[in-house]
Amino acid sequence: MSYQLVIAEKPSVARSIAGVIGADIKWDGYMEGNGYLVSWCIGHLVSFADAGAYDERFRKWRYEDLPIVPEEWQYIIPDDKKKQFDTLRGLMERPDVTGLVCATDAGREGELIFRFVYQMAGCQKPFQRLWISSMEDAAIREGFDNLKPGTDYDALYHSALCRSKADWLIGINATRLFSVLYHKTLTVGRVQTPTLKMLVDRGGKISTFKNEKYHLVHIAAGGMEAAGSRISSARDAEAVKTACAGAQAVCVTLAKEKKTEQPPRLYDLTTLQREANRLFGFTAKQTLDYAQQLYEKRLLTYPRTDSQYLTDEMLPTAESLVSGLWPLMPFASGLDVSPQFGRILNSKKVSDHHAILPTMEFTRQGFSGLAESEKKLLSLVCCKLLCAVAAPHVYEAVTATFTCAGQEFTARGKTILTPGWKEIERRFKASFKTDADEDAPEQARELPELTEGQTFDKVTTTVTEHFTTPPKPYTEDTLLSAMERAGAEDMPEGAERQGLGTPATRAAILEKLVQMGFVERKGKQLLPTKDGHNLACVLPDVLTSPQLTAEWETQLSAIAKGEADPDAFLRGIEAQAQELVKSYSHISEDGQKLFQAERVVIGQCPRCGEAVYEGKKNYYCGNRACQFVMWKNDRFFEERKKAFTPKIAAALLKDGKAKVKGLYSVKTGKTYDGTVLLADTGGKYVNYRIERRN
Repeated sequence: MSYQLVIAEKPSVARSIAGVIGADIKWDGYMEGNGYLVSWCIGHLVSFADAGAYDERFRKWRYEDLPIVPEEWQYIIPDDKKKQFDTLRGLMERPDVTGLVCATDAGREGELIFRFVYQMAGCQKPFQRLWISSMEDAAIREGFDNLKPGTDYDALYHSALCRSKADWLIGINATRLFSVLYHKTLTVGRVQTPTLKMLVDRGGKISTFKNEKYHLVHIAAGGMEAAGSRISSARDAEAVKTACAGAQAVCVTLAKEKKTEQPPRLYDLTTLQREANRLFGFTAKQTLDYAQQLYEKRLLTYPRTDSQYLTDEMLPTAESLVSGLWPLMPFASGLDVSPQFGRILNSKKVSDHHAILPTMEFTRQGFSGLAESEKKLLSLVCCKLLCAVAAPHVYEAVTATFTCAGQEFTARGKTILTPGWKEIERRFKASFKTDADEDAPEQARELPELTEGQTFDKVTTTVTEHFTTPPKPYTEDTLLSAMERAGAEDMPEGAERQGLGTPATRAAILEKLVQMGFVERKGKQLLPTKDGHNLACVLPDVLTSPQLTAEWETQLSAIAKGEADPDAFLRGIEAQAQELVKSYSHISEDGQKLFQAERVVIGQCPRCGEAVYEGKKNYYCGNRACQFVMWKNDRFFEERKKAFTPKIAAALLKDGKAKVKGLYSVKTGKTYDGTVLLADTGGKYVNYRIERRN
């Protein structure tokens, strides 16, 4: 009997596929049955080797060794993934395995994960490609009925390989170059560095913003209220107020305009991450994690998509979904909606995957057994689908201008004619008590019936004081939007991938910036740290501008379509790395001090009275002539199994003693609370002892 070996990206996906195709016998690392063996990778099983693998001297970071450009690329299998790789290689080598099915995630990175394993294992057996957007049984069956030749995706693989090599070349060389120059590990990346620069630029605009005071004069009479234009001077505003008080106002123009707001498009990953951040405070990474979990539970379609449309042939699916959703959405009960599907169908605007949808499995299963966060995210996706097929929101906008005492005033109003999709959205937000939408514009009120030439006698007047406001700090919502649009002016018309990163990678970029200490979260806001600000300012434009990534993505898209040469692309990247190293050979002394940690004063030196600072391994006197130093790994504290903390050091310097809890006794093997005394005799080493109790 011969077998087809199916390789998925994750164990959970492999289990779902195995269940559908009848591979129900479980073995260690794979499943078997019905002519199939089903196994899995664990994310990237094979990775590029680090620079040190190419030459022993690259283990140290030195300027003279740059740029590092591999002639023959080397690959490694991380220790924690070797067992699964060996399982896969063993399955590939079985004589009864005649072919493979690549069932990793259907996208650029999924292709790379499979190809690396296939090549590292030395496999040459033919393989086919499973390309699906949902983990539902029907979608998996249909995918297996329509397997594509693996060679159809060679260009996509070359695009993924080029992206990966280019990121390695620029990342390794730029990171080492600037870390060596500034004596601090400064991680540089094609996407993360321009993203950091956007945060720093916004911070600069906020800090240099000068808010200006202005005043508005308001008139009111007979249910009408209107406001004048901005007036800088309080005295001038009071003069206008006095002139208008008790005077007559005349309606000089009245404009009525019927306006229509079309329903929103469906979610791609970025718009889902943005709205989940705005409404629920989820980080981009949390949203992606929850969406991935729901995908693996077969309740959501493939989340890493950059399309907001469905293919034309998905009309029956969309119709079934919408009719199945109404009973599951309490906020939508009683609404009379005649779904209009035309605007969500557009095959030309779907590349790898269609927009994110709930699945038919969800309409059968509902929310049972889901965590609160998963329920919120799934409800958001359901709400978006219902909004997208609902009627447009139609309203009448009214603008009236008045003259009073020679001044002009304006009133704006809005009358809703058809609530349409906005009523579904309003009910959804009310049912989930979502975070207030801080950026929502102030709602226009309904105006009384007005006619041109209408007069209002004895108006009352008020003055309100206002200030111009600076730009707001970025939140994940607004930063993801900015990343999506970044460099758009440098992109060719109709380029598939625009902006910084891809929908699948943006969340990880934000998390990395936070982990590296270049960005911090403050509530929903993302703010650059001092190191983040300095890094963005010292790097060249080629690394901080979105233009580099825009150029890359344009070329990578062309490679994926078979319209560009991968080797030519990589030669260009190698030349960029060489040019970067040549251009930045040294920096000023002041520049080298930019990233030095600020010294923390612990106390006063008992010998000379100068400040004592905390170092990595000790507490030392700032006076170089004085040799006073207290070592953190002093045997006195190590024997008593107690960390020599800054708090203990500060107390010893201030009072000559410190109360310490939980000291270990070598004699008794028990812990006790005691007072440690500083017994400094002025020698090379500082001594300590325990205060005896009388």
